[in-house]
Amino acid sequence: MDFLVPPDVTAELTQILSNLVLGDNEIRSNAEAVVDERLAHRPDVYLLALTQFATRADTVEVMRSFSLVLLRRLLFRASPAPSSKSPRLTLYDRLSAQTLTAIERILLHSLLHEQTDSVRRKAVDTICDLANNSMERGRPWHALQAQAFAMCKSADSSARECAFRIFAGCPNLVMDLQTDAVLRVLQEGLQDRQSIEVRHAALRASVSYFTSCDQHQVAQSLSLMYPMLDTLPSLSHAHLPRFLITLTPLTSSHPQLFAPHLHVLLSFLPALIIPSADSGPTPTVARPFPGTQSFTFPPTPNGVPPDDDELDEEAEEVRKAALEFMISLSEAKPTMVRRVDGWVSAIVRGCLGGMGELRDDELSTWLDADPAEDPTDDTYPHVYEQSLDRLACAVGGRAVLPAAFQHIPGMLASHDWKLRHAGLMAIASVAEGTSKVMQNELGKVVDLITPLFLDPYPRVRYAACHCIGQLCTDLEEVIQAQYHQQIFAALIPTLEVPEPRVHAHAAAALINFCEGVERDTLLPYLDPIVERLLKLLSPMQDGNRPTKRYVQEQAVTTLAMVADASETTFAKHYSSIMPLLLNVLRNANSSEYRKLRAKAMECAGLIAIAVGRDVFRADAGAFVELLIRIQNSPVDPSDTMLPHYLIATWAKVCQAMGPEFEPYLPVVMPPLFRAANAKADVSVYEDEDVPESKEGWDIIEMDGQQVGIRTSAIDEKCQAFETLVIYCSTLGARFAPYLQQSLEVVLQSLRFVLHDGVREACAMVLPMLVSCGKTSNTIDGDMVPMSYNMETTFLASLFKCATDCLRVWGDVKAETRLALENAAKQQLQVLADKRKVRSTRTAAEIEEDREDLALLEEMEEFALEDMAKMLGLFDSNHPLLIAISSVRELGLGLGAWDSDGDGGNE
Repeated sequence: MDFLVPPDVTAELTQILSNLVLGDNEIRSNAEAVVDERLAHRPDVYLLALTQFATRADTVEVMRSFSLVLLRRLLFRASPAPSSKSPRLTLYDRLSAQTLTAIERILLHSLLHEQTDSVRRKAVDTICDLANNSMERGRPWHALQAQAFAMCKSADSSARECAFRIFAGCPNLVMDLQTDAVLRVLQEGLQDRQSIEVRHAALRASVSYFTSCDQHQVAQSLSLMYPMLDTLPSLSHAHLPRFLITLTPLTSSHPQLFAPHLHVLLSFLPALIIPSADSGPTPTVARPFPGTQSFTFPPTPNGVPPDDDELDEEAEEVRKAALEFMISLSEAKPTMVRRVDGWVSAIVRGCLGGMGELRDDELSTWLDADPAEDPTDDTYPHVYEQSLDRLACAVGGRAVLPAAFQHIPGMLASHDWKLRHAGLMAIASVAEGTSKVMQNELGKVVDLITPLFLDPYPRVRYAACHCIGQLCTDLEEVIQAQYHQQIFAALIPTLEVPEPRVHAHAAAALINFCEGVERDTLLPYLDPIVERLLKLLSPMQDGNRPTKRYVQEQAVTTLAMVADASETTFAKHYSSIMPLLLNVLRNANSSEYRKLRAKAMECAGLIAIAVGRDVFRADAGAFVELLIRIQNSPVDPSDTMLPHYLIATWAKVCQAMGPEFEPYLPVVMPPLFRAANAKADVSVYEDEDVPESKEGWDIIEMDGQQVGIRTSAIDEKCQAFETLVIYCSTLGARFAPYLQQSLEVVLQSLRFVLHDGVREACAMVLPMLVSCGKTSNTIDGDMVPMSYNMETTFLASLFKCATDCLRVWGDVKAETRLALENAAKQQLQVLADKRKVRSTRTAAEIEEDREDLALLEEMEEFALEDMAKMLGLFDSNHPLLIAISSVRELGLGLGAWDSDGDGGNE
């Protein structure tokens, strides 16, 4: 190909690229600076040179690949040259039409002549990115369209694969063509007899095509589903996962496409997810699922068996991919799959089988491990537990429970500890999604679980604790009220078993129990619980074994919850426990005791609230002095728990001491204001730079951009406002010295869009601050939130805040009333417009999104209700009340949103 760039530019670029891939940070940084400088002044020449570099035969493969990746990143990066008209201009937008045409021509040449598959695939990625962005800007690429269709007919399978990869990455190339012609090309690729890679690329292209189609095009393209699904049965285990993973997103975006094929899929998929029978110690154990046939899929090619480890790994990948496919389809269209006999039961059997696949040789490792750093966790079958939970939440109890309990009782009675363990974890996994139906048979379920607290195998007893704890959460209050006697009879003795993993988990299950228990139900068991928890706190256990630190941490946490649930009755144990906790705070200063110290702070605060200020008063001074010492100690950046626990504990001390806490406000308010005023730590990512996951960060879309938010700082900010609610509500007028500063930060943070909790706490505290100001005569003027453009989820809270402020303040200025009325008018118009648009949907569209729409309209109803209350304070016959009624009538009338219990809503 002719060289379009001067040789000196090519030579310089070669050196720059070489420096960019070096490991020396200084050399690489200098090279990046040179790139930025060259692109700022001569983008056409250097981007053209970079494109040409990728096609040079004398360039090593890795550098050709690198240049293609770099070109893709640079073309649509924000331009280094500032532009007052459009700050979002990219380098692409600064290129001349002649340069763009040259770049396109060079890339198409690379696509045709590149011999290395890995480099050619990089070229495809760059071409797709360029094509998509060009078409968004109104610049079609007809030459690419023609070349891709020509490559579909090529005798070279690599060329055919690249063509379908282009259609997958840039579906807009075919969206304006005749549907029959597009389907014919895709079908030919799906039925390619020479290459699995071509068939897979054609499958990707077909999924991308359906995802980009409008409803009319989808209806015309239904026949494509047959060749798409026909790619699966002939595949070996080595290739099948890729194909299933490629199809799975379509189950979520267009589940209705699979409706005609469910029975065929059901004849194929269960064999992939249900493990074949394995030999066991007894005939019963060998076949936990009567009727399951042993199978081999697919047949071994040429009769040569593969390596056992390789076969097991491949089969497991197939199993997980098939399970994810079935679960995703069930979540997207639960009513559809419930109508297919055997679909739910097949998934249940697959999950139960996978959950029973634990290793016998890991017990000693499991017993010795800290739960937070358990090496056996890597081999634990989490995916099957999670899949069963997702299935239950999707299709509900009426579908899942009969299928699950066809097998669970037999598993719990099995001689194999792994099946007993799996049966218990299965009950825990389905509880959330089936709670409404499970309530009807809860007594039988509890009777199945409690005998296994005496199981000879420690991991089974651990699973029994886990199961009861999960049921206490998912059937909160019901199980505590009806079956507390059976549960306590099982849990309390388990606090004394010899294995730390088991008795710590029993203590953890008690927390779940206490969160939904009535005080009078707990009191008869209070003494034996506290007695055993105190034993777990002691440095040495029976037999002079040192107590593991995670056991002490759990015991402290459980004591806190027990104290909270038992309230003032806990006072009789106060003198035994508070000195221990204060001793921990005095002495647990090294890094390994951070968590124990934090838990001790939390526990002491909750106990102080439970027993009341009269009992706590004797230790309040010592406790506060310890908290001050900890707060003033040198900051350890790696101790991320301490700031959270300090703020939370100070709030608890305030609740316990009441007005007597006032002298400590100068100590607690400065760090609280720092947390409340914290700026969000935000990163804006280019599309290709968005990390899949980043610990401590959330990735959200905002104004068309991918934004990363560091959650720890935001959560601490939210906690600060929640604590402000406690201080203000507890101290009333005594909080007045900090009123003005609090108002400033609260009014500012009502607009904080990055965290709903921050705004909700601000809306809650504002009326309290107004009340404090009025009582103490420290503010003058109306303190009522005015007009904000807020999303529906926050509207009700905002109008309730305004109403509560008006009730406190009484008469307001005319301009304040007018501003609030205008805000109501504005929001009524927005809600009316949204509801009018919603009403234009077809019945099928409404039914498909019924749950989401019902939730949205319920939130709107709450907002309308609180808006009406606010206007009613001005005038019981306010004219806008009629407008509110009119907006209500525009609703779809879907009824209340149902979020609990039986799942399966669509």
